[in-house]
Amino acid sequence: MSAQRAVTLAATALSGAAWWFGTGLEPIAWLTWLAPLPLLLLAPRLRWGTAALAAFAAGACAGLNQWDYATRVIGLPAGVGLMVTAGAGLAFSLRLMLFRRLWLAGRPASAMLAFAALAVVLEYANARLSPHGTFGSLAYSQMEVLPILQLASLGGLWAITFVVQLAPAALALAVLPGEDRRRRVTAAACALALMAAGCGYGLLRLQQPASGSARIGLASLPGPTRPNLQTSEGQVQLQRYLRVIDTLAAQGARTIVLPETIVTAGDAAIPELVASAARLGVTIAAGVATGGGNRALAYTPAAVAPVGYAKHHLIPGLEDQYRPGTAYAMLPATRSGLAVCKDMDFHDTGAAYAALHANLLLVPAWDFGVDGWLHGRMAVMRGVESGFAVARAALRGNLTLSDDRGRIVADTDDARGDAQLVASVPLHQSRTLYARWGDWFAWLALLMLAASLLGWWMQLRRRSTS
Repeated sequence: MSAQRAVTLAATALSGAAWWFGTGLEPIAWLTWLAPLPLLLLAPRLRWGTAALAAFAAGACAGLNQWDYATRVIGLPAGVGLMVTAGAGLAFSLRLMLFRRLWLAGRPASAMLAFAALAVVLEYANARLSPHGTFGSLAYSQMEVLPILQLASLGGLWAITFVVQLAPAALALAVLPGEDRRRRVTAAACALALMAAGCGYGLLRLQQPASGSARIGLASLPGPTRPNLQTSEGQVQLQRYLRVIDTLAAQGARTIVLPETIVTAGDAAIPELVASAARLGVTIAAGVATGGGNRALAYTPAAVAPVGYAKHHLIPGLEDQYRPGTAYAMLPATRSGLAVCKDMDFHDTGAAYAALHANLLLVPAWDFGVDGWLHGRMAVMRGVESGFAVARAALRGNLTLSDDRGRIVADTDDARGDAQLVASVPLHQSRTLYARWGDWFAWLALLMLAASLLGWWMQLRRRSTS
């Protein structure tokens, strides 16, 4: 084996391993930053076919690490798993080949910007077209890095993806041998300074005090799947939840959130929940299948009829029996709104509630066990983007309370057994830039990409006419 082939295989393996562990259901944040670097450093010295194949193999690991989850846990066809794997490989291959081409054309700064910008453009296109919304975004790998997470309040998760991919491209710019080293180092330093400024903004945002708080209880009690209240098992499950509501209220909870579709009912006004809300003086948000919809119903102390919200984004194939909702719901005399599980994977939910000035979302949910952490953190991201705290209670997943900075106030992971928690979540009166301007950063990334390609095209034109 030649030395170059050995180095190529080693770089591909290192990049692939970093993509595998830096993405997926429980990502290691810092590996996502490093994943592209081995092949970025090698690509200009490789033939285009070798570079493309190496990038495809490494990038495919970012989809292959979810093969078991997609095909066995969720039950999607193997063809879908292959599409996810191939899509991740193709995305990294396209970005690496663009970096390589612009670098060899003597446009290193454009190579750096285009590499990061194309990552955003591809993610944005996927989020607009996919029935699973923003699932798979690299930004979710940074949920534990709170200063970086605050960038979502400016440019959405697109700003986070851009920064995470700009960093390795900037390092490659500074380290790779070649001409114009001073100019390349200057460009890389400017990029790193921009990232440092973003981190500084995040640190400052995390220091801002809350203007209030809410005492919230969450509970999840696994049992029969969507039992009908007209059956004995439905009544048994309801009584279990009524007892835990009493327990949470005794611990000071003024708002209680229960999971998605805990029961199936013919009428949204379930008398026992109406009575508990009035007797305890609490608001109870519960997921109930009723009226042909998968709904979140909020029972308040002074009302007989609950506030209702029907899930907008239904899981294809698994929820075809429901009609999707079209309206949003705010609780009276509060800034609290309702959503259901998968709705929090989509930007339209956050944007709608930001426009309604919500500072807290109550979210009944149902996960698939192994995805509890990731799916819960996706909901947290919507809160950072659009300026609201999130109280999410998931069956077979996490119970999660987070503020609008993405700080996890309380969290429990018990996908198999009974779980409950009570905590006070800070509330801010914030109106984020992302809530006001929407996906402006994704369009800025598209402009950066177009400018890089236009500059290269004009360079080729000049050379062809000289």
